[in-house]
Amino acid sequence: MGPLASDNSEDDKLAINRQRAIRRREMARSAKSARSRLGAPEFRYTTFDLERQHLFADTRINAAYAVPLLALIAAVISVLWVDPALSIAWFVFTLCTHFAMVFISHAYEKAPADQQARKSWLWRFTIGDLIYGISWATFILLPKAVEVGDELVIFHFATLLIVVATNTMQSATLPRCLLASTLPTTLVVTVFFLLEGSPIHYTLAAMAIGAQGFFFILGNQLLKNTNTMLEYRADKDHLIAELETANAMSDDARRRAEAANIAKSRFLATMSHELRTPLNAILGFSEIMKDEVLGPMHNKNYRSYAEDIHGSGQHLLNLINEILDLSRIEAGRHELHEEALFLDEIAEECGSMMKVRAEAKSIAIHHAHETGLPRVWADERALRQVILNLMSNAVKFTPINGDVRIKVGRTVDGGQFVSISDTGPGIPEEEIPTVLEAFGQGSHAIRSAEPGTGLGLSIVQALIGMHDGTFSLKSNIDEGTEVTVSLPPSRIMHFSDDVAARFDEQSKPKHKKAKSA
Repeated sequence: MGPLASDNSEDDKLAINRQRAIRRREMARSAKSARSRLGAPEFRYTTFDLERQHLFADTRINAAYAVPLLALIAAVISVLWVDPALSIAWFVFTLCTHFAMVFISHAYEKAPADQQARKSWLWRFTIGDLIYGISWATFILLPKAVEVGDELVIFHFATLLIVVATNTMQSATLPRCLLASTLPTTLVVTVFFLLEGSPIHYTLAAMAIGAQGFFFILGNQLLKNTNTMLEYRADKDHLIAELETANAMSDDARRRAEAANIAKSRFLATMSHELRTPLNAILGFSEIMKDEVLGPMHNKNYRSYAEDIHGSGQHLLNLINEILDLSRIEAGRHELHEEALFLDEIAEECGSMMKVRAEAKSIAIHHAHETGLPRVWADERALRQVILNLMSNAVKFTPINGDVRIKVGRTVDGGQFVSISDTGPGIPEEEIPTVLEAFGQGSHAIRSAEPGTGLGLSIVQALIGMHDGTFSLKSNIDEGTEVTVSLPPSRIMHFSDDVAARFDEQSKPKHKKAKSA
């Protein structure tokens, strides 16, 4: 009940996380749609009203000191044709309208979100821009104190273009405010030019209308660009929300995986201790019985049973050792104790260790080693385990009177390899991925009931991978199998003769001490 209940709880947690992710995506979409409707009339659907109002207010606040400078320049130049007192009065009136808009923008930015969604703010912005536009229109109507010529006409037209351009840049995000701030100035200038009645004034009046149209089209384009930018930002926010959801789910999955890994490690450690203790007694007593240490057995069946018990115990002990080795490697806790060693010597020693098992099946082991191979920097125990696992598989699946060949040599790129081939039945091509997996066994192994755990090749691949090496398996039906493991050139130690001699002299005492110990 315990494991089943825990599995059900984990499935429930996954289902809840998926439902939360779906709800968050739906909330993000609905929030995007709701934002576009806030502050809009019921009969009209607009896009990103609140965001565009924020941009409008922010632009007005940032231009708080640029517009007064423009008004000051216009007022100073107008003194050439207008009474200075009128110019000062107009300048003060324009400053008041401008800072009134800045004050309204500040109030909007400080207002709570629920108040910002009210339609009254849009009307305040529109009326404020209308008054601001009228203030610039009155500049054209200021009475002249002296006789004027074409220079005043040019000045008025240039002022019109600058004012309409700046107001377009400031009010493009709200089309109502754009018209309110630019139309009064354009209409006054156009009427003023038309009343003059000269061809140059007619021309400037037509150009003023054209300029108004041009800047209105430019404002619409800026509005489209703003909407596109806001859409991209909304999509980015939506993507960030989904990424946060996915990240939360992945963190939860990682925590559960870590907890499962810790539980697995604890289970393996506990089982290793609990199984090894009775196994030692089983192996020890069964060995005493099969070797008849305490006296001969009169019943041969008992001796056969003792041999079977001892063999089964050894198989179980090997299974425990291989599972622990693989779990340590997968957990990244398997440490390599590297040193300089000869790969061909290790291969030859492993061949000698497998000689007894091979002779029991009349299998011939052939060695082929290249001469003059330099040392490699590797873990001797790991390489020995790799070669023994491969040779054990080769001997296991090679029929009686077969051959197993061990070859050690240089790779094309300057590394070293160990190749072990047999004359066994081979592995079907479609079964090779299964054989390379943990606990995977081919159809031949299953049919022949060969003893094994299916972990040997997984451990070999993991240990060679820790040495930055490569693993390859080639097999043909009824022809045999060849497995090759290679070490990269970075593992090869190219000593000169003098250095190699000194190294041998330094390593001899260590070996002697180890043997005596």
